[in-house]
Amino acid sequence: MEQSRIRQRNTGLAVFFISGVCVISAGVVVSMLQELYGFAYSTTGTLLSLMSIGNLMAGFASGILPGKIGMKKTMVILTGGYALGYLFMSASGWVPMLMAAFFLVGIAKGSTLNCCTILVGDNSKDRTKGMNLMHSCYALGALLCPFVIGAARRGEDRLATAVLALCGLSVWLAFAAVPMEERERTQKEHTDWSFLRSRKFWLLTGLLFCQNGAETSVTGWLVTYFKGSGIISGALSTYTVTVMWSATLIARMLIAFVFPLKNAYTAMIRMGIFGTVFYIGLITAKSQTAAFLLLFAFAFAMAGMNPTAVASAGRMTSVTSMGIMLPAASSGAILMPWVIGVAAERFGIAAGMATNIVPCAGMFLFSTALWRVSVKDDLRMGADGRG
Repeated sequence: MEQSRIRQRNTGLAVFFISGVCVISAGVVVSMLQELYGFAYSTTGTLLSLMSIGNLMAGFASGILPGKIGMKKTMVILTGGYALGYLFMSASGWVPMLMAAFFLVGIAKGSTLNCCTILVGDNSKDRTKGMNLMHSCYALGALLCPFVIGAARRGEDRLATAVLALCGLSVWLAFAAVPMEERERTQKEHTDWSFLRSRKFWLLTGLLFCQNGAETSVTGWLVTYFKGSGIISGALSTYTVTVMWSATLIARMLIAFVFPLKNAYTAMIRMGIFGTVFYIGLITAKSQTAAFLLLFAFAFAMAGMNPTAVASAGRMTSVTSMGIMLPAASSGAILMPWVIGVAAERFGIAAGMATNIVPCAGMFLFSTALWRVSVKDDLRMGADGRG
């Protein structure tokens, strides 16, 4: 039994590492495709939004299907999107095919996130530590993605997407091999929907909506923004992803092993404040050095937001609740890349990137609301105890 739990947790960590490579590579690949085929900003934004739409739909599916056909079958069906999506990208520059490709990558992303959250969260002694470790694995994969693409592109551009398709295939094989029978039986026995009545659940969902929107906008648009603005040009712009995810990895490992969070809600408030300040600095930076430093600071400030928010769900965490919370929150990742693309097409890329200040500020507002709810809950519990 214990060995099975360890194997499930380790599979979740390993798969999320590869998922980091596959997901973050999409932001680099879309910039590569824009250069190769001359796409407009609005087309680029549509491709990124379609990936987020796939993520949204997969999240709902991976929350409902396990109760019908079991977790393992659900994952085997849904996680083939990485391999198929990147194969489509390597096959053609035909826009409808690329739209399908990004949609499939999004399906794989959503289902992988949902399943790994359960595999790691339910099999970790310290849930907050486990979530930060899992997202550290994702950050490590994201950090390495420019090097994977850079090495593969020495042959030709299509080789890079073919290599990513192989990475996606390994995700599918891992889910096909890991035992999930116990989770299937538990889910079929009972589905608890009480979390839908929780104010805390919806505030966490709103917080994650803003976090998804802000992060996806940066990872999806930053390379294109730096190239378009001329701040960082050429091959060097691709490695801005490495700067961002190096900071993310360092911050998440510090939270997991060195400086554990004493109060998740006050920590998220600070993350929201510093994330907003550093993002404003990032989009107003005029030099390459300032841009790199502010990007590092922004990513460092934001690194713990997602895993800390998910861990704060506590007892509400289940396949069903994550199947509602994560995909609903991911709609922020659908909206913001599209908004940036439309604004960039009409007013310029700088104006487009400025719209991302809204979800950054939203994280602070939702974190503050969550803190107030937690204080009220603590006072209520104290009053009940005295009674």
